[in-house]
Amino acid sequence: MAELVFDWTGARAERFSVVPSLTLCLKISETSGQRVDAIALRCQIRIEPHLRRYSDAEAQRLHDLFGDTSRWADTLKPLQFTTVPVMVPGFTGSTALELPVPFTYDLEIASTRYFGSLDDGHIPLLLLFSGTVFATVDGRLQVQQVPWSKEVSARLPVSVWREAVDAHFPGRAWVTVSRATLDELMRFKTRHALPTWDATLQMLLGQAAGSAADVGGTEALGGGAAAREDP
Repeated sequence: MAELVFDWTGARAERFSVVPSLTLCLKISETSGQRVDAIALRCQIRIEPHLRRYSDAEAQRLHDLFGDTSRWADTLKPLQFTTVPVMVPGFTGSTALELPVPFTYDLEIASTRYFGSLDDGHIPLLLLFSGTVFATVDGRLQVQQVPWSKEVSARLPVSVWREAVDAHFPGRAWVTVSRATLDELMRFKTRHALPTWDATLQMLLGQAAGSAADVGGTEALGGGAAAREDP
């Protein structure tokens, strides 16, 4: 029976992929001396957010995911990133594997919001392996499952993830809205002759801030009048 050991060796951003993508670099070793003909491998990638520290700014951005920091002992739970299948060619001893990991930049997805909230440092990952190992023993095909216990911890630099995103969306963020909301935004943009969606959202934010200030001022004046009328 083949005995497999997985090791993490690094990661890089793929700048010329169709969608934002990473390549995770792994080493697979077979320690019993048996030749491996092929592995139909699946790799589940999980984020382990409790394994790193966060700045105050990062903690504020992560509030939507994990709540107030006083509750993080209970809420800082693992997040699913993705599951990637790959065929590993035959080898004897050990082999290097480059695992392609395409991912979304949709900020509605929890993993994307987590990655985007980090300024620097590393993203703690856990790679969980499963699949089927094919080998030839005494002229016969032997098939065995990759044990569910096979896993490896990894530290993905935040800068590598950001490089992969910036290759497709430099200095940009991607937010999805309903078609009805988009139609209303389009009418607002056209009515005010705004050149970009960024300018449209900036004007809406400015109007919202102005309305909030007007409401606050009115309440303050009302409170003052009430105080003067109180005998």
